[in-house]
Amino acid sequence: MPCDPSFLANITMFELLNEDDRIALAKVVDELSLPADHTLFQAGDPGDSLFIVRVGEIELFIKDTAGQKIVLTRAEQGDMFGELAMLDTGPRTATAVALIDTEVLVLDRDDLILLFQRKPEAALHMLAALSGLTRKADELLRTRVSRNVNEEMEEHYNLLQRIADWLAWFSGSMPFLLSHTFWFIIWISLNTVILGANAFDPFPFGLLTMIVSLEAIFLACFVLISQNRQAEKDKVRSDIEYEVNIKAELEVAHLHEKTDRLYENMMARFGKLEKSLAELNLNKA
Repeated sequence: MPCDPSFLANITMFELLNEDDRIALAKVVDELSLPADHTLFQAGDPGDSLFIVRVGEIELFIKDTAGQKIVLTRAEQGDMFGELAMLDTGPRTATAVALIDTEVLVLDRDDLILLFQRKPEAALHMLAALSGLTRKADELLRTRVSRNVNEEMEEHYNLLQRIADWLAWFSGSMPFLLSHTFWFIIWISLNTVILGANAFDPFPFGLLTMIVSLEAIFLACFVLISQNRQAEKDKVRSDIEYEVNIKAELEVAHLHEKTDRLYENMMARFGKLEKSLAELNLNKA
């Protein structure tokens, strides 16, 4: 359905248009409503239009060779997406999914030509959007070369998990063993030899037993919390190792292709050289 001209006044790309131009453009620009989780287009689909978010949010993502989802950007109100496939008439390079109930404006190539004819400055907004996507792609390339599992897990730690990790480490250290050894020696000495009949925790040391039992319960909980975090870290490490193996496999395959091309080029040159030598020998004869 055609869009309301008043909608265009709030879109950055159309703010340079006057009221008459917006009315003329609104007659050819369509408005499309998308429910949450609806796929607008998928990577590889033919692209013949671009979209501008009027209300809602669209997630653009691709999948790498390992099948993992890589979020390129989230288009919000006023953001443009899908222009690359329309400009070069190639297939869509990413998948677009509505995260919530969303309304988008749809412009095809003729609509875009009409817009640029009325306001050539609008082309600068499209160039700015393209440059923004390029910058985000560069950032993704820098951050996804290889991930550091410790840095990745550090971002998701909360205070309780940090305390649990420290306590789990401390409970398995020599200072923990020595401190408890001195504590038990002093406690038992005070309540047997030193204080005698005035002991506050006489044999069989019920208060000490209760304190140690409570300590063991809390330490066991903290150790289990730390072990769960370690299991999550091991899973992330396994995923990273899998990604590295996939990348290494692709790189080895690429090197094999280069080697094969070099071999073919060398054999072709050797064939030409042998042919030239044979012709030279015939001329001499």
